[in-house]
This record gives sequence, C-alpha cells and structure tokens, in this order.
Amino acid sequence: MTTPHPTEPATVTTADSTAPSPRTLRVFALCGFLLLVGCLVVTAVLGLTDAIEGDGVDDGFLAAGFWALVLGAVAGAAALAVPRRALVAAQYALAFAGPFLAALD
Repeated sequence: MTTPHPTEPATVTTADSTAPSPRTLRVFALCGFLLLVGCLVVTAVLGLTDAIEGDGVDDGFLAAGFWALVLGAVAGAAALAVPRRALVAAQYALAFAGPFLAALD
C-alpha cells in the first residue's frame, strides 16, 4: 500500500449522495416520452384550432413548437443512452415548450 507524498494534495473522491441514480434518470426519461406524446397531441390540437378558428396564417411558432418536440425526443433518447440530469431536464423543458410555442401562433 502506498501513501501519498506529504507535498501532494490528497484526492478524495466521494459520490454525491443527492444525485439521482442512472436507473432513476432513465425512468424519468421514459416518463418524459409519455409527456412528449401528450404535448404532441396538445400542439396538434392548438394548430388545428388556429387553422379553423384563427386567421389561418402560420407565423412560424407552430413549426417551432413541433421542432421543440422533436428536439425533446432527441434529448430523451440521449438521456436513455447516457443518463444525465441535464438531458432529462432539457427533454421536459422542450416538451412544455412545444404547446407554449403553438399557443403563441
């Protein structure tokens, strides 16, 4: 057994006890896909409602809403492959951004 040299800083590696486990992050990512499906339905309904009752002109927000959902699905797939808290948070944020952007149209 070797001991560190007295002039070298001791490296202590401790795991963050508050960090979620990779399995928990994957479960949240899978639940995020269900949220994405629900937000896809809401975004489509908002788009169809605007087409029927509104002016019928696409201002680009509806397309941006659908692209946000696509990017949310990409972030969710990445979170399943490499479970990171930031990817799961991005998935949920993009899922909620889809209907929000469609409502702005």
